[in-house]
Amino acid sequence: MKIEIFYTPGCSECVAAHDRLRTVAQEAVNDLEWRELNVLDDLDYAVELGVLTLPSIVVDGELVFTSMPTVTQLREALMKRTGAST
Repeated sequence: MKIEIFYTPGCSECVAAHDRLRTVAQEAVNDLEWRELNVLDDLDYAVELGVLTLPSIVVDGELVFTSMPTVTQLREALMKRTGAST
């Protein structure tokens, strides 16, 4: 599974949230590819995926979150995608 999180630089709260989200994603999904993308560096790609607000999270090419989810929300979304029970 590939998870991409789009962000803007300079948000210290976002960095801490990314760490928590990455940890929960690694626990929920085997063979995880995690990418953190600065939207200023990857603007064309973000627009291609439909990212309009930040932060946004894309899972396997699908825009899933258009704001920062809680760890519980991310865990539930990933478990649902993998077919595992929460």
